[in-house]
Amino acid sequence: MTATSPDAELTSGAAADGATLRALEFAAIVDQLAALTSFEPSRELAVASVPVADAAHVQLLQDQTDEASRLLGEQAQVTIGAARDIRAALNRAARGGRLTPQELLEIGITLDATERLAARLKTWRAPLFGGVRDELDAAPTLAERLNRSIDDGGELLDSASSELGAIRKRLRTAQDRVRERLNTMLRSSQMAGLIGDPIVTVRAGRYVIPIRAEAKGRVKGIVHDQSASGATLFIEPLTVVDLNNTWIEATLAEEREKERILDELSRLVEAGAESLRASLAAMARADLWLARARLGDGMDGVRPAISGDAAELLSARHPLLGTGAVPIDLRVGDRFGYRALVVTGPNTGGKTVSLKSLGLLALMHQAGLRVPAAEGARLPVFRRVMADIGDEQSIAQSLSTFSSHLRNVVRFVAAAGPGTLVLLDEVGAGTDPAEGSALAMAVVARLLDAGAMVAATTHYAELKTFATEHSGVTNAAVEFDVATLRPTYRLTIGLPGKSQAFAIAERLGLSSEILADARARISVEHASMEETLTSIAQAQEAQAAALRDATSERAQAVSERERASGGVARARAEAGQILADARRLADNLVARAEREVADIRRELTRQRNLGGTRSQANTDALEELSRRAAQVRDEAPSPPALADEVDASTPALQPRVGLWGRSRTLGSTGRIVEISGRTGRVTMETEGARLVIPADDVEVVTEPIYGPPPRDIEADEMRRRAAANISPTIDLHGERVDAALERVSEYLDEALLAGLDEVVIVHGIGTGALRRAVRETLAQHPRVRGVRGGRKDEGGDGATVAEL
Repeated sequence: MTATSPDAELTSGAAADGATLRALEFAAIVDQLAALTSFEPSRELAVASVPVADAAHVQLLQDQTDEASRLLGEQAQVTIGAARDIRAALNRAARGGRLTPQELLEIGITLDATERLAARLKTWRAPLFGGVRDELDAAPTLAERLNRSIDDGGELLDSASSELGAIRKRLRTAQDRVRERLNTMLRSSQMAGLIGDPIVTVRAGRYVIPIRAEAKGRVKGIVHDQSASGATLFIEPLTVVDLNNTWIEATLAEEREKERILDELSRLVEAGAESLRASLAAMARADLWLARARLGDGMDGVRPAISGDAAELLSARHPLLGTGAVPIDLRVGDRFGYRALVVTGPNTGGKTVSLKSLGLLALMHQAGLRVPAAEGARLPVFRRVMADIGDEQSIAQSLSTFSSHLRNVVRFVAAAGPGTLVLLDEVGAGTDPAEGSALAMAVVARLLDAGAMVAATTHYAELKTFATEHSGVTNAAVEFDVATLRPTYRLTIGLPGKSQAFAIAERLGLSSEILADARARISVEHASMEETLTSIAQAQEAQAAALRDATSERAQAVSERERASGGVARARAEAGQILADARRLADNLVARAEREVADIRRELTRQRNLGGTRSQANTDALEELSRRAAQVRDEAPSPPALADEVDASTPALQPRVGLWGRSRTLGSTGRIVEISGRTGRVTMETEGARLVIPADDVEVVTEPIYGPPPRDIEADEMRRRAAANISPTIDLHGERVDAALERVSEYLDEALLAGLDEVVIVHGIGTGALRRAVRETLAQHPRVRGVRGGRKDEGGDGATVAEL
């Protein structure tokens, strides 16, 4: 009795054993997922990802990825920030240990990242991420204490305690005194010829000066060290012993106070260790979900609907083949009248890739990942996926290729049942063809009887016939271009494939005599079947060509109709513009006439007041002129009315790439450059920016052909005043983070209004919290093109430069 390999054992709740995961290269997908995580805890979760066999669990995993995908769609920059793996530090603190300043710095950075993530999720209405938000603990009291105590380099600040600040002040004073005394000695004429290099240095923890060895008797003091050559002695003169003692006492006091502060901070971490561990775990889960969503977006993946009776993957692509993968359609299941798919065709034609695509996409779906396929994909939740792909022969275990495959088949048959997917590559190969094909047919039949879903590849003609005759089995073929001797990698379901051995041999130059002899040795039944297959394939290709022609003609007709509709709409719009121009001209004429009437009235009134007379004829003429001017103005046609008429009589065009569109909400107009059917969003290129908006917010409009709009004099004046009053630099020293960010937001608005290309934001170095907050805010601002640290002349790391 053969012992079961550890690879064949299922992890609890998993849908595939180690051998199947390895055969389908699931680990490569896991590696891609892990690479998209942000820190070690989430990377470990990614590496531990396995396909699960419970439908409710799969639903939950896919819901997590769904929420993450929607969150990225609305907040593209959402991340867990610079969070660190602080588990070891939390564990040591929980055991009463003292944490180092560097560990405390990493805890502070993680708390800062936690606070920012919680703020982003505060307005995000989603149940799963809402649960993450509830578990996040930014520990504001601890975070404030750490920011006040630790600098960006992991050193204790003077502000860590009032005592530490006082001690360091004494320390600096003592240090300055001893150094000044020694420097005075080095500069004195009495030391001329006695010293080596005129520098003050430290040996054995005390300040000393270098004295030539031959002059040691001329300087009274304590020798602490000598140079490697012995020519120089490092002496502490007796006159600075007391000063050195004062400095060392202050240094020791500083160390004691630093240890006390570290113990105090460690106990604060210990008090919140449990909550911080839970918060870190929640951040890791959120990061994993976001990584799943990013991986799916990168593959242009979709969420398959869960189906109980069929697997249907349209335009499926093997995720490890990159952008060059040829999409294939895979359908198998009771819904289609068969549960077994027999794939045939030439070597290197894509048979094995088809099997791997089906198996790997099923595993990805059950691990909560998107699958690279078109919308409409459906997959069951398989209780178990089993794959025998590749050559596992082993000299050490005395296993031939046939034996290694058969051992897997034995396991699969024993485990097969409803809800299982069995993938068999070159089933029955490696032995006598007659016996191998008979064994293959029996295995497939047995797996079907057990209720399994099966996909197998083969070269056996008998298995093609079996698939044709058996009601639960169908053939599929990978296509091959005989003219170029290259596979097309397209999969056609319903027809068996040909191995193309004779055609390939002929193209490669095998003699016609040998080929004729080989063809004569083929059985009549086999030759007849191959001829029939060729005829069917030719008929199918002719049908496909006719369908392509019909589709092309239909698309051309639709395009012409849309162009015609667009021409009508454009003509009506032009007519409306002409009327609008005419109305503006008429309004100008009427206004001028009314002004002239008013001027004449004033002149007549003036003359009458001076004693003149006003004839009734003049009065009537003025009244008539005024009435006619008002009538012209009131009767002028209204362009909006014409626009309404056009809208009512012209069917609305659907947004397409290349047309012009307008956002109903924003009022912005631009050319449509991209339409995403998966996300339902349209990208429009407007003047100086790109807008990504929902498709239902876009209406197709005519291309603007009347030149630039008139200048807004009031807006120009606002820009001029803004440019005159704004500085290219803003100083945030002494500001709290919230107030500083509010000032930055207002300042950016003013800078943009003034037309500045670049601004400098001075925030200082400090703990680094304000700098991180400012740079993260700038990175997310839609009108900031780039962010960099300041140059030396701009303030160095205490400043940030934003390119607008």
